[in-house]
Amino acid sequence: MIVIFLGPPGAGKGTQAKHIVERYGIPQLSTGDMLRAAVKAETAIGLKAKAVMDAGNLVSDEIVAAIVEERIEAEDCAEGFLLDGFPRTVRQAEMLGGILAKKGREIDVVIELQVDEGALIERLRTRIEETKARGETPRADDNEETFAKRLGVYRDETAPLIPFYADQGKLRSIDGMAPVKTVSSEIEAILDPISTTK
Repeated sequence: MIVIFLGPPGAGKGTQAKHIVERYGIPQLSTGDMLRAAVKAETAIGLKAKAVMDAGNLVSDEIVAAIVEERIEAEDCAEGFLLDGFPRTVRQAEMLGGILAKKGREIDVVIELQVDEGALIERLRTRIEETKARGETPRADDNEETFAKRLGVYRDETAPLIPFYADQGKLRSIDGMAPVKTVSSEIEAILDPISTTK
């Protein structure tokens, strides 16, 4: 079962990803984790990525796609996997489609968590206040300016994936503003039938 998660920052993808991993026993593949693992393992593509990052540059789509391709050949991905943070753009989605086609595999479903951006900013403010109330320092990226930038990037680069996958009949949208358990139940209603046919 191959699943892709879409949704802006703060939509609750991390929480739901954990639930999917536990319930279906498939690994969650996050771009950041895969990059770090490839660099640490000093694979050919990992060394390439390290050189780019050490120079202070962004890793190219080609390198990210190669790291994803390498990772999904691992044994723990044989039964499927959940992609989080990749693809980020339509170009990356096309590259992923090519990688999977070569392996005779395809994406089963793309789950989009729909959220209200205004409500997300309110959530962020609450989180910052609660962190401060505990006497802790909020995370460096937990500020409205950074968050607004990340939302802008999502809208410009990643949101076009919604019609891209809808046209392929792969997209399922869920109300990400619903309580966590409700969202989890809706995800199960989508994934349970797929997992039983695999």
